[in-house]
Amino acid sequence: MPATSSPRHFADALHVRDIRFFLAAVAFFTLASRATLVIIGFQIYSIARHPAALGLLGLVEAIPAISLVLFGGHVADHFNRRKILLTTRAVSCVCALALAALSWHSHHASLLGLYAVIFMAGIARGFADPAGTAFEAQVVPKHLTVNAASWVSSTWISCAVLGPAMVGFLYAWWGAARAYLLIAALFVISWGCMWLIGPKPQPKPTTVEPLLKSIGIGWRFVFAHQPLLGAMTLDLFAVLFGGTMALLPIYAEDILRVGAKGLGMLNAAPFLGALITTLVATHRPPIVRAGRNLLFAVAGFGVSIIVFAFSKHFWWSMAALFASGVCDGVSIVIRRSMVRLLSPDALRGRIAAANWVFISASNELGAFESGMVAALIGTIPCVAVGGLITLGVVATVASVAPQLRRLAFDVHTLEHQAAAG
Repeated sequence: MPATSSPRHFADALHVRDIRFFLAAVAFFTLASRATLVIIGFQIYSIARHPAALGLLGLVEAIPAISLVLFGGHVADHFNRRKILLTTRAVSCVCALALAALSWHSHHASLLGLYAVIFMAGIARGFADPAGTAFEAQVVPKHLTVNAASWVSSTWISCAVLGPAMVGFLYAWWGAARAYLLIAALFVISWGCMWLIGPKPQPKPTTVEPLLKSIGIGWRFVFAHQPLLGAMTLDLFAVLFGGTMALLPIYAEDILRVGAKGLGMLNAAPFLGALITTLVATHRPPIVRAGRNLLFAVAGFGVSIIVFAFSKHFWWSMAALFASGVCDGVSIVIRRSMVRLLSPDALRGRIAAANWVFISASNELGAFESGMVAALIGTIPCVAVGGLITLGVVATVASVAPQLRRLAFDVHTLEHQAAAG
């Protein structure tokens, strides 16, 4: 019986050896990278004591990631994606060791040095993000796409819960330098899991186009397909204006007064909510009415952020962030599945690169925007206005992108049903 019509089980993807190694690589890399973000944000705010310093951190991450990711997509379609990932994982490990060295002799490490290392990590990310998304399509058979997407998302999110929660306590007990050494060890394990995945056949473009033309092909595909463009735009503006992660050190230190341990828990809360959603998605994939579900999820995210903005109680704040994560989990599974199912094989790297431009712009430029606006109008008004803008973006996209609003997939064949109601 064909795989597309055989009975489905929530653990189908886990029966494939290379998918298990891919999940392990994602797990250890996520533990390390999310823990790094918590420590570096708390370190920088402890030194500078100003929201603009956190905004500058987002900008330092954004510049290399956004400027190189399009070139990274071209490289991912023309060179071995597995080797790209092995190289960039090694660079991440070196960056963690450099952060440990900068933090070893002084609690107040050099701001310039910290920013410089994060800039180098952003360069590696510019190549790693599109290569990782495209390589996943080589590792995962098509009939396991949604199941594997749920497992990858669940793995990423569960480690995004554990990494920040763990490192907040480690930072308080051991200090930044020793925490960075543990992070470097996690990067090494991630590299080893990626190395254990066997080489995969990789389709090459039938013609070799000039670099700018090659990049443009991926962008033209995205702009010609309203569901992809609409979903990427939703994510861009929701996180650009509604994201709160960059300002959590301020909430932890000055508003909720819970310190580094509380900061770790605040960072973990949205990812815990998203984890529960993605685990449910392994049983009940939300792609049957993908467009409608995506719009409702992003609207729920905006409402949760507004509630968080005005909360002055730690556990109410945790609950609001948890709810935002539940909504974001639905969005993650749908968007990951859409990019995988709607992308031609030969363009996967370049389409993934375009997607990562939206993601990087929303995350890192969102952090920059949040820091600068918070410095101007205050942290609480900044977060509240961001939630309101998110709701406005949902309403706008819903009205101007009917193909996204009606987007649906057959859960058994994973084929796009363009005429679904």
